[in-house]
Amino acid sequence: MSIMKYFMKRLLLFMLTLSALTGSVMSDDLQKDFVTPPDVARPWVYWYFMDGNLTREGLTADLEAMKQAGIGGAIYLEISGGERGPVEFMSGPWRELLKHAVNEADRLGIELALAAGPGWCGTGGPWVKPEQSMQHLVASETQVTGPAHFDALLPQPPPRKPIFGEPSVPELHKIWKEFYKDVVVLAFPTPVGSYRIPDVEEKALYFRPPYFQAGTKLFLTADRMVLPAGECIASKQVIELTAKLAADGRLVWDVPAGNWTIMRFGRTITGQITKPAPVPGLGLECDKFDKAALEAHFESFVGTLLKTVGEPKHPGRGLTTLHFDSWEMSSQNWTEKFREEFRQRRGYDPLRFLPTMQGRVVESVAVSERFLWDLRLTAQELVVENHAMRLKALGNQHGLKLSMEPYDLNPAGDLALGGVADVPMGEFWTNVFNAEYSVLEAVSIAHTRGRPIVGAESFTGDQDGWKKYPGSIKLQGDWALCAGINRFVFHRYAHQPWLDRYPGMTMSSYAIHWERTQTWWGMAKAYHTYLARCQALLRRGLAVADILYLDHEGAPAVFRPPASATLPGMADRRGYNFDGCAPGTLIERASVKKGQIVFPDGMSYRLLVLPQVDAMTPALLRKIKQLADDGAIVLGTPPQKSPSLANYPACDAEAKELAAQIKSEPVATHADLYPEYDVAAARLAKLGVPPDFESKSDLRYIHRRDGSTDIYLVANRTSGALSASCTFRVAGKQPELWDPVSGTCRLATAFTQANDCTMVPLEFPPQGSLFVIFRQSAGMPVPGSNFPPLTKVCELTGPWEVGFDPKWGGPEKVTFDMLDDWSKRPEVGIKFYSGTATYRKVIELPESKIQNPKSNIFLDLGKVAVMARVKLNGKDLGVVWTDPFRVDITGAAKPGANTLEISVVNLWPNRLIGDQSLPEGKRFTWSSWNPYGKDSPLLESGLFGPVQLLTIQTMEME
Repeated sequence: MSIMKYFMKRLLLFMLTLSALTGSVMSDDLQKDFVTPPDVARPWVYWYFMDGNLTREGLTADLEAMKQAGIGGAIYLEISGGERGPVEFMSGPWRELLKHAVNEADRLGIELALAAGPGWCGTGGPWVKPEQSMQHLVASETQVTGPAHFDALLPQPPPRKPIFGEPSVPELHKIWKEFYKDVVVLAFPTPVGSYRIPDVEEKALYFRPPYFQAGTKLFLTADRMVLPAGECIASKQVIELTAKLAADGRLVWDVPAGNWTIMRFGRTITGQITKPAPVPGLGLECDKFDKAALEAHFESFVGTLLKTVGEPKHPGRGLTTLHFDSWEMSSQNWTEKFREEFRQRRGYDPLRFLPTMQGRVVESVAVSERFLWDLRLTAQELVVENHAMRLKALGNQHGLKLSMEPYDLNPAGDLALGGVADVPMGEFWTNVFNAEYSVLEAVSIAHTRGRPIVGAESFTGDQDGWKKYPGSIKLQGDWALCAGINRFVFHRYAHQPWLDRYPGMTMSSYAIHWERTQTWWGMAKAYHTYLARCQALLRRGLAVADILYLDHEGAPAVFRPPASATLPGMADRRGYNFDGCAPGTLIERASVKKGQIVFPDGMSYRLLVLPQVDAMTPALLRKIKQLADDGAIVLGTPPQKSPSLANYPACDAEAKELAAQIKSEPVATHADLYPEYDVAAARLAKLGVPPDFESKSDLRYIHRRDGSTDIYLVANRTSGALSASCTFRVAGKQPELWDPVSGTCRLATAFTQANDCTMVPLEFPPQGSLFVIFRQSAGMPVPGSNFPPLTKVCELTGPWEVGFDPKWGGPEKVTFDMLDDWSKRPEVGIKFYSGTATYRKVIELPESKIQNPKSNIFLDLGKVAVMARVKLNGKDLGVVWTDPFRVDITGAAKPGANTLEISVVNLWPNRLIGDQSLPEGKRFTWSSWNPYGKDSPLLESGLFGPVQLLTIQTMEME
């Protein structure tokens, strides 16, 4: 057989396989889930209710609209804002409406998550008693000189001001001001000097500022100041005088000689209230350290609601989840039994170190910092165990999972707190805040804790004004997908109580508008299906990552990788992927197999990178030593002391001994917590491990492995078209190209393989994305391109008949001599029109193009503002929502005359602007919030073209 004949036979086999893949989807589950994604993979929404504004018919209409548009779940939240409605939160009628919503969601196959408390954060309400609310340890100081007989009232220490201001509700303000319980009275010789521990308000957990706030630290560091003994409190000289304190605060004590400081310590409440809860839901946040307090809240809120709505009826539908949203109540540092908890967990009594919480130095600065570290670790453990884990357990008893946003303002390590959740969540904003770090945290939690679903509060923002739509958010959405998010939760869908008001209820200026009253809602399913396809594949198997960054030990702590580990702009991962790992997770779950760090669920990493810190607990160092002894590669120098006062100073000797025994590879001292990405990359290259993905073009990616199948999502980071050469760390397998926009699958015929990698030439439209799948043995590559060129047949010029909806002020029929921007038209009804207009034209198609088996014919719409649905000869060919605005018309086209309909939808602002010049009774729109005036600029709208017929020729063989 000649080489040419052999090549042609292989090529024919290849083309037959290509035809089979393209023409009929293979029957395996992976491809089935891609083409027709399962309901469980659909995106969710935050379903917001505005303080009593809800109706039975509106609930049903909302849920049916979600179902129709491909939404799989909703987080049910009611908040304050705007004019109060008639249905009082938690009232009998309100609970019956909630029951109706749950039943309707069950009927429609939609999941509902119930917030863990009123508002969008926390666990609290009017049922929380002051003694079961969040608490601080506060103190007053009295200076005395002895010898003398002291008989006087000690000042009662006032409460600390809440981080978000004093309670605005008079009753709650009064409780905050008046609640006080004595804890202990201590006295000690007054040290000389005025030194106070820096940042003690945060180190002692009187507050934790938002990480969004400039200057907030990833983690807290110990001060290194060395003071003379006379400027410190000697713990042995601290005297407890609690028994001498009368109920009215009077102390009677014979003061020894010298200058003495008396400190009266007591419990006050932090004053943090449910926010932004509806008025009937306003109350104190429950104690996050006290299991009984959480149980009482759960019974009063969730338990009460479950008595009305009933237990979950069917898996995966109706009420399925409890959701803990933003932690916006900052921190607490005390509870009634805190001293006992501390003593049990840390092995020593905190009593004589309590002055440290007010910034004073006991023994030394180093010792005081160690106590404060222990205080924060104890707080973290109590929050995790007594609050988050108990909330999860109570929910699980009722068949409910727990989803949680574990970051910002909380007193724990984000990764430690989030590790409790069944569904960890991050968030990302379209403007205002950069919360990308929380996405990397949530993804790291999911990967290291074995959670298959990782969510994100998606596209949160301010002042959107109905300007966002699927095509405008695709770039950022693809970033989130490639970061590892596989459940989008759109923020937000505002409940629409009415059936006849558009755009209707809003959440004031906040968040993206993602509800049934959107102009484009009827076309939104195309985008939601895109997300469902992506999310279905990105839940398969396990993520592929090479680097494991050990998070800072202690609390609070925010995980951030070195800036060099991600690309500039949106934080896309570079060629070697990574995760962060909580110290507790490493201790509990990590082991070594074949030189890699592995977790029970199958995740594996080639390198463990240590943070550059000066202290680690012996327990963590023992784990690192075990991993290194078992063959793990550890980068970084282990510290030689403990951060804790527990078992001090023996703990430091043990830490030093362990550090000396750990087989790690030192790295140069660096300014960041972790060494530069290139250090880890160079070590991986030395192991002979190439980057997981490489391209010189501006692309982002994510890689998962499902058994023997490798799944890559690759996406264009730009708004321009790209041609790229992409290298994947896969050998011996056939690349397949799966388009998540269209749901089509085909082989990549052009590729090369070398050095255990596969190079595939790819092409991307503006902000385009593509799955590259490797699951079969590789065939013989075919020279050429994976993307056959498009050939222009003709451009559709001349007049169009355009029909607008008179309901929204447009003409029922008008002729456009040429494609034109609606906002530039002279007709007022078109200029200010918002909604859908249908373009109609009869087009002639030559028989040679229609019946050519070696070509497909496409209709390309050119530029569209903002979405369109195409019908040809009455056949619905689907919605186009992103570049390229193109549909395959091969199956619908016929020789001769063809009737073409293109329904184009624009955005709400133009109609909202036009209505400002009309009397209220003549306006077409109504909204609870409108940022537009009559002179606001209009948005371009409509079909711009050029509208063209294109063909793609298949390869011909002799």
